[in-house]
Amino acid sequence: MDEKAESSRLPERDRPWVMRTYAGHSSAAATNALFRRNLAKGQTGLSVAFDLPTQTGYDPDHELATGEVGRVGVPVSHIGDMRALFEGIPVGQMNTSMTINAPAMWLLGLYETVGEEQGAEKARLAGTTQNDIIKEYLSRGTYIFPPAASLRLTADVVAHTLTHMPKWNPVNICSYHLQEAGATPVQEVGFALATAVAVLDAVRDSGQVPAERMGDVVARISFFVNAGVRFVEEMAKMRAFNRLWEEITRDRYGVTDPKQRRLRYGVQVNSLGLTEAQPENNIQRIVLEMLGVTLSRNARARAVQLPAWNEALGLPRPWDQQWSLRMQQVLAFESDLLEYPDLFDGSYVVEALVDEIADGARRELDKIQELGGVVAAVETGYLKSALVASLTERRRRLEDGSDVVVGVNRFTETEPSPLTAAGAGAVEQVDPAVEQAAADAVRAWRAGRDQAAVDAALEKLRADAAGTTNLMAATLACVKAGVTTGEWAGALREVFGEYRPPTGLAGGAGLVADETLVQVRERVAATARELGSGRLRLLVGKPGLDGHSNGAEQIAVRARDAGFEVIYQGIRLTPAEIVAAAVEEDVDLVGLSVLSGSHLAAVPAVLDGLRAAGRADLPVVVGGIIPADDAAQLRAAGVAQVFTPKDFGLTEIMGQMVTVIRRANDLTD
Repeated sequence: MDEKAESSRLPERDRPWVMRTYAGHSSAAATNALFRRNLAKGQTGLSVAFDLPTQTGYDPDHELATGEVGRVGVPVSHIGDMRALFEGIPVGQMNTSMTINAPAMWLLGLYETVGEEQGAEKARLAGTTQNDIIKEYLSRGTYIFPPAASLRLTADVVAHTLTHMPKWNPVNICSYHLQEAGATPVQEVGFALATAVAVLDAVRDSGQVPAERMGDVVARISFFVNAGVRFVEEMAKMRAFNRLWEEITRDRYGVTDPKQRRLRYGVQVNSLGLTEAQPENNIQRIVLEMLGVTLSRNARARAVQLPAWNEALGLPRPWDQQWSLRMQQVLAFESDLLEYPDLFDGSYVVEALVDEIADGARRELDKIQELGGVVAAVETGYLKSALVASLTERRRRLEDGSDVVVGVNRFTETEPSPLTAAGAGAVEQVDPAVEQAAADAVRAWRAGRDQAAVDAALEKLRADAAGTTNLMAATLACVKAGVTTGEWAGALREVFGEYRPPTGLAGGAGLVADETLVQVRERVAATARELGSGRLRLLVGKPGLDGHSNGAEQIAVRARDAGFEVIYQGIRLTPAEIVAAAVEEDVDLVGLSVLSGSHLAAVPAVLDGLRAAGRADLPVVVGGIIPADDAAQLRAAGVAQVFTPKDFGLTEIMGQMVTVIRRANDLTD
């Protein structure tokens, strides 16, 4: 090797990024065992997935929690659960990421208390609470309170950690779900930076942090991004992100220390981009997506967690998660990636792409600021409408073949996959008894507490929430009194109220009608005439706590384009509310969307409700991540048709829904 080549190497190999797997299901004890196994395999950080009741501030015995307990994460209802979750794991030596937003203050209070009980100094606790509520209104759907109240909770957490937990990242601005909701790279960067500005402004304006310490606040703000398979563009996106964050923190907040201005981000590569069809192709997708956030040294992720190859099929098994961890380890320890400076410095191709993304993101940020900031842009529906429109365009490209997805809309011929030969055995199964056990356990916990202490702690929380006091102290008092997740959130609901953001359906630009859509429109109109109604009416329902509404919204937009009258009331509805809407609106078809795995509980509850209401004749179709065996059970229960991610042609789905309506009404084609 010549001297020039040798001098291009770093004097010392870089340390690898923090390696995580996103884990949690069933119970605190089961998840604790999973954590221990993953740490033994070389994982260097913990990333906690909480179940939907925990994320939305409900206890496991609440009506809305039915079918959701322990499915997409671990249920944590009180300090006892948090103790069990970290039993035998020294939190003072961990770097723990918690994907939690609306109740982030509460979960941090539980974690901080467990650390205290273990004897760990608060100043040594390291990790992250996601705590980005803005994207919940736009994409993920686990919001509780209105935007202003939510930002207050975020600011309180930032101020608390700055004083007591200086190694903790109190907020992780999350653009991950924005990309899944349709965001282009420009929108992802622009919208995320607008959220960061809103958080920093809220902290600055709260009066809790001296002006001279804003640099310390900026230094603890991190980001959590998505990386898609267009890995060159994703790498340029992160370099643009880095450039704009440097500008904003220097110019808007006066941060002079370059180390404090450094963009600090973690990543999970794109889960919703993984396919049910030919799922073995997901392996190469995950690897390519990982390259987008690791190849550029100057914009490399600080922490990476990878999904498993079978996440489009169901809950990954420990072996599947291990496979994804090994991908990171091979790249970090077997390849020579960490031995070199940035590979793209001086590339005019990369710089041009970075300039393009950065300029577009600046324009988006400026537009949001002109609207009054990110909260106003949420409340007016601008952000949601923009995402729905972008996702509509992305779906159009998928359907017409402009965007190729191997195994889905091209190269669909395939040999049987040995990876899926086991059927339902290819994914983790959550024992249905988990939910009842959790409900019984939380009731037993309540019965064994000092109720007077609980009542006093909750009353103090409500009183502080009605004023301007930082709510962290009252929250910690609630933790120690034995208050539950649902009780903490319930007390704040009483003061702050709840919030239902705009659905954004108006942003779905009308599709230019091709021949297939014209034919479907004609069938919709003809069927309405035969039934003696003005238009066919479709109710799109999201039962339970599943907040992934992107698919439901795209179905609603395409149904409107096909000539249906669409009734869509948003997310987080009880089966009884869906039944009541179906009866009151006199719809012709009910379409249910469930991606959390709770379909075997939520869907039969709607069917039973329709029968009780005298509408057993009303057809129901279901869409979601539904294994074949479960789909057969749903059809046996009375569901007319089941759609899964492999059914990507929305216009074709519209045609099949018309057929369902015609058959239910004994109309011949």
